[in-house]
Amino acid sequence: MRGASKKQGKSNKPEAYETGNVPFLGADIDLSLRPLIPRPETEFWVERAIAGMKKHVRVLDLFAGSGCIGIAVAKAIPEAHVDFAEINPQFTEQIKINLAKNGIEPERARVYESDMFEQLASETYDYILANPPYVAPGEKIEASVRDWEPHEALFGGAGGLQYVKRTLTEAPRHLAPGGKLYLEFSPRQKAALSHIVTRGALTFYRDQYRRWRFAIWEAKDGTPPRRGKASARTR
Repeated sequence: MRGASKKQGKSNKPEAYETGNVPFLGADIDLSLRPLIPRPETEFWVERAIAGMKKHVRVLDLFAGSGCIGIAVAKAIPEAHVDFAEINPQFTEQIKINLAKNGIEPERARVYESDMFEQLASETYDYILANPPYVAPGEKIEASVRDWEPHEALFGGAGGLQYVKRTLTEAPRHLAPGGKLYLEFSPRQKAALSHIVTRGALTFYRDQYRRWRFAIWEAKDGTPPRRGKASARTR
């Protein structure tokens, strides 16, 4: 987890919280309710996900926070339908603010206050884009991140893998045939991820800083991956 840029001076308050908004792939993201600040690493892989999408696509922004990922998709692909799943009611309001701010038509977006897929039992998607909490307890992070950003969006349980593992286990059941899961993770977690699934393959990719940052799992036969050692590919 790289830190967001800090305001110069005595305060370590992130500049993005001072200004109240950040750009994200052509979207203007309001941060007035203090969701996680979008990172350039996330922007990097989301741009690549969008490049592979067709016009009429159904997308889920999981662990949505500010809604930056799904809103970027909706702005880039006017025919896309995007759902947002976020457990914190304060941040579901933030998503609604950002949808309105970016002119996304209400009929193209739904916002769910949901613990991951809890409120999405029967929904399936062409793409699930997930940036889960993945910082391990005790892992050193920048003071500005620790002091200002929401801990529930940062810390991911033992090894930082609690929500990463749940995503790999649960998300495939919500993918349409041929659908894809994009999953952000910490570079430290790559080895652990390689041992989580056995059915299908995770393909690992580096970010713009040449650090392992995201993986893709594709639904070929509609069968969820099994836990265990994965067939892992790297790019």
